[in-house]
Amino acid sequence: VQLVESGGGLVQLGESLKLSCKGFGIRFSESAVKWFRQAPGKGREWVSSIFRNSRIPDHAPSVRGRFTMVRDTANNMVYLQMNRLKPEDTATYYCNAGDVWGQGTQVTVSS
Repeated sequence: VQLVESGGGLVQLGESLKLSCKGFGIRFSESAVKWFRQAPGKGREWVSSIFRNSRIPDHAPSVRGRFTMVRDTANNMVYLQMNRLKPEDTATYYCNAGDVWGQGTQVTVSS
């Protein structure tokens, strides 16, 4: 079982990025899938979730209205569309399903 994230990068304040997470050996249609992030020197912070019986994601207050999580069941992927990025969004972003974690993808937002 493996989760592979991609799509991170360096952007400027106000720009957008789209992160992807592909699942291998796990069906996202049957799992709760979540995004977390961890900034340097800080703990891991929950960002967004989609539960297996719902198409409606939930987002942390700090990103609500700017980030949107989408599940692509046909391709067994989830995406995190991040708009109006801020320097405080700088972190390593992780995809999670159950006790499986991806390797993380770095997002850096410069001011």
